[in-house]
Formats: sequence, structure tokens, C-alpha cells
Amino acid sequence: MKIAILPGDGIGPEIVAQAVKVLNALDLKFEMETAAVGGAGYEAHGHPLPEATLKLAKEADAVLFGAVGDWKYDTLERALRPEQAILGLRKELGLFANLRPAILYPELAGASTLKPEVVSGLDILIVRELTGDIYFGKPRGVRVCPDGPFAGEREGFDTMRYAESEIRRIAHVAFQAAQKRSKRLTSVDKANVLETFQFWKDIVSEVAKDYPDVALDHMYVDNAAMQLVRAPKKFDVVVTGNMFGDILSDAAAMLTGSIGMLPSASLDANNKGLYEPSHGSAPDIAGKGIANPLATILSAAMMLRYSLGQAEQADRVENAVKAVLAQGLRTADIYEEGMTKVGTAEMGAAVVQALR
Repeated sequence: MKIAILPGDGIGPEIVAQAVKVLNALDLKFEMETAAVGGAGYEAHGHPLPEATLKLAKEADAVLFGAVGDWKYDTLERALRPEQAILGLRKELGLFANLRPAILYPELAGASTLKPEVVSGLDILIVRELTGDIYFGKPRGVRVCPDGPFAGEREGFDTMRYAESEIRRIAHVAFQAAQKRSKRLTSVDKANVLETFQFWKDIVSEVAKDYPDVALDHMYVDNAAMQLVRAPKKFDVVVTGNMFGDILSDAAAMLTGSIGMLPSASLDANNKGLYEPSHGSAPDIAGKGIANPLATILSAAMMLRYSLGQAEQADRVENAVKAVLAQGLRTADIYEEGMTKVGTAEMGAAVVQALR
């Protein structure tokens, strides 16, 4: 089993190092190879996704990814900015299905900004389409506005678009996920305003006929955002497009106490995947040893389950994380009065110890 290790920028190297320690503590043999990506890729090779890094990612059975980005690269042309690395990997590897579980561990109920009775027992799976929508649609750019009340001025423009097969394949992933859970699926759209999402709604409704055991409902994205805060436990599996999924999954992350607890998996049609925490590179705390590595460690557990066929080992890692939280260990983002505050490396070491 070959794993491509792409730590990236900011806190990426710190949190990935802890996940690698956890993987090394398992009774498995991995071939791990590390490569530069994001700002680190630009510094080393003049591009955020160097050819050697992409080659490694394609050859590997799975990719463990940290985070990319730093304010110092904001002046680069868009094609050379660190964030283009993750977009390029999604496109080149065909990673169209992003799975983001938002689970509130009982020990962290007090860390959520919502009342414990609202979020206790929370367990949501957000299925986000990852390679279409406005992020990749063309044409895009800056031009002179050709018509309307602002004709003649410069304007920025992007294109939102989805092909039928793109919607069908992500819908199948979501329905199949719902079948393994509570058999409830919410499709989030903006069909009342956007033609793209009326089309989305129509296609998802067609796919629903293949899954009569799953209860499907549709919800506008603005209402979904409100309901995530008002009554989040009403959701089970949520499927939505790239942009809406990006926003809603980060909102759901905070229900769990911290985005530092939210792992993710990005899968192709054969379950080969890229695994990363849902948070960013946090350059403001990079090098301080205070970042929460648990989302990355839980992402490694998802990697074991979905791409490497090691469900039992995935359970071991997830149970080790639960044990560490039960011991009262907390990084700064999830710290509460009376708990034991630890740093990045200490939290990683505690998970390894719990495994043993």
C-alpha cells in the first residue's frame, strides 16, 4: 500500500507528521513517500503542483494531504497560488465525491457554540460534488461589461454549470451512503433562482427512483444554513454542489466544537482518494505547535476505511481519538476549563499511546 504524503504549508507539516506517527503505529506495512505541494511546491519547483508531486499522487493508492496557502503568496498570479494545487489534484485524479462527516463527540458538547441539547448526538455526513460548479466552470475572467446598467465598466465573471452525468454520479454516492445510515437524504440547491440547480433538483429526483428505501427531501441552501444552526440533528446525509458544500461543511464543522475535528475524503469512481482535514493552513499559528491534529488523524482513518480496505484499523484509530478525548486532553481550539491543554505533538503521541 503506497501513500503519497503531501504536507503542504502552514500547519500542514505539523499535523500530517502526527497522522504519519499514528499510521506507523498500526500493524500494517505502508510505503510512504513525501512530496512538496502548495507554497512549498512553488518554492521548490516554481509551481504549486509540481510534475513529480502529481506523478506520485497518481501512482499512490491514496494521498494524505495537509493544507496549502499563505498570505505571502497572495500577490502571485492565480495559476501559481498554493490553492491551485488542491484544485489541480481534484481535477487530475478525478476526485468528484467529497465526504465530510460532522460528528460531535460527547466529550466536546461543551466546546460547541450551540447549546448541548441542540447538538448532542450530532452525526451528519455532507456529500459535496467536487469537480464541477462555479469553481471549474468556463468561461471566467475579467472583461468589459457588454450590456446592462454597468455596460462599459470592467466586470468579473464566472460560470456555474453541471452536466447530467456529474449530478447523477454524486447523487448515487449520496443515496448509497444514506442506505448505510438512517436512509434519509437532503439535497441542497437554489432551484428557485438558479437554472443550474433546478436541473440539479430534477436529476437528483430521477436518481431517487433507484433508491425507494431512502427518503429524499429538497432544501434551498439559505434555509439549509439556517436549519444547521437551528436543528442540526434533523439532517443525516446532505448532498449538494461544490460551492454550497464548501460553505455548509465549514458551518457544520463548528457544530462539532472546532473545524480542527473535521476530516474529509475526496474519492474517485474507484474509491481511490485524497484525505485531508477540512481546515486551512492557518499560517498565523504555524510553527507554534498548538494546532489540532485530530482532523488529520481522523482523515487517515477514513483513508484506511475507504481506499486501503482496512476498516478494522480505521476503527482502532477512531477509538483511540475517542479515548484521548475521554482522558480530558485538549488542544487550544477545543479547550474547556478543567481539561488538560496539550500541543500538537502531545496530542499525536497520546493517540499513538491509546492505540497501544
